Amino acid sequence: MYQRRHVIRGILSASTLGAMSLAGARAAISAPERPIVAAAASLRFALSEAADVFARATGKSIRLSFSSSGNLTRQIRQGAPFAMFLSADEDYVTALSHEKFTVDEGALYALGRLALFVPTGSPVSVDAQLSGMKKALQRGEIHRFAIANPDHAPYGRAARDVLLHAGLWNEIQPRLVLGENVSQAAQFAVSGSCEGALIAQSLVMAPGISGRGMFKTIPAGWHKPLRQRMVLLPRAGETARAFYAFLQSEATKEIFARHGFKSPEEG
Repeated sequence: MYQRRHVIRGILSASTLGAMSLAGARAAISAPERPIVAAAASLRFALSEAADVFARATGKSIRLSFSSSGNLTRQIRQGAPFAMFLSADEDYVTALSHEKFTVDEGALYALGRLALFVPTGSPVSVDAQLSGMKKALQRGEIHRFAIANPDHAPYGRAARDVLLHAGLWNEIQPRLVLGENVSQAAQFAVSGSCEGALIAQSLVMAPGISGRGMFKTIPAGWHKPLRQRMVLLPRAGETARAFYAFLQSEATKEIFARHGFKSPEEG
């Protein structure tokens, strides 16, 4: 208590303190509401743009925390101070809803797509059927290949599905470099330390990545659909709820489409 009063006296004058209760002083120095929105790493560019548009339109701002959907789910269960969660796999939201960690069952906001990305200078030729990748493996030209960790990253699981479908999983597995999330897997590929990567199309279309290699979208039928769902959490206040509504607007759907996502209606 002494430390708390000492901090307040350092900010407010003695006369002000005399006219205010301790509760009033706390309210006077509290920061404006800036809810923390937890989001899948595949949303790094699309959601950042949407948050900027929202801030300009409303004067309200949010904080974004990106990681793999699995890790964010674990943090929510452990009491992380998030107001909202955007997952790359709706199963995480469904599980949290059943466990009473959410306000409701949430809403589907996008359908993700997976892409093969090959950095400039790689010996791998790019095609949606992965035939160029198969030939590069046969020639011994792939030493490192990046995907997100399938254990907790939805795009990592989709990448594993694709490699299994193409009959490449057993051969490529010893060469895999696992990103903690799909954004880190993209960084591995862009750095030139890997000959290629299977990552979110929303990342390979970003300005800092698209000009540093080539990509092809993987057929949707090669992996489990990336149905991305968002949900409000119990600590959500006015700003978080307004942002949640904004993310369901036509303006946001256009932003997401430009970043490589499909709208839920297209699925």
